[in-house]
Amino acid sequence: MNICKKELSAVKMLTARSDFLAVQSKGRKWISHGLILQIRKNDLDIIRIGYTVSKKIDKSAVKRNRIKRRLRSIMAEIIQKHAKSGYDYILVGRKLTRTRSYETLKKDLKWCLKKTELYQDNG
Repeated sequence: MNICKKELSAVKMLTARSDFLAVQSKGRKWISHGLILQIRKNDLDIIRIGYTVSKKIDKSAVKRNRIKRRLRSIMAEIIQKHAKSGYDYILVGRKLTRTRSYETLKKDLKWCLKKTELYQDNG
């Protein structure tokens, strides 16, 4: 699924380590079988997203990058329609992220958003 740059104008990437650490230490998280969702309010009225997969999950950079690509793909499909703006979202890959079906990963992300009360059904 291609997403136009115009569609992603309200979505920015988290790249600074300090932002990741702030979300990790001061934010909330919800764990599902396929992924972990960490969130924190950002007071910017935009959505900022980040992805991480540790070496504990897999030593191979190729496999970790595949997991991150899968996370980016499900986030791109779901974030614009279902996530509230004004928050930082970090998706953390787990061992099952690589082998779990795409549809199941999407359900995992939606479930985490619902559990953190940041899910909105916009069709």
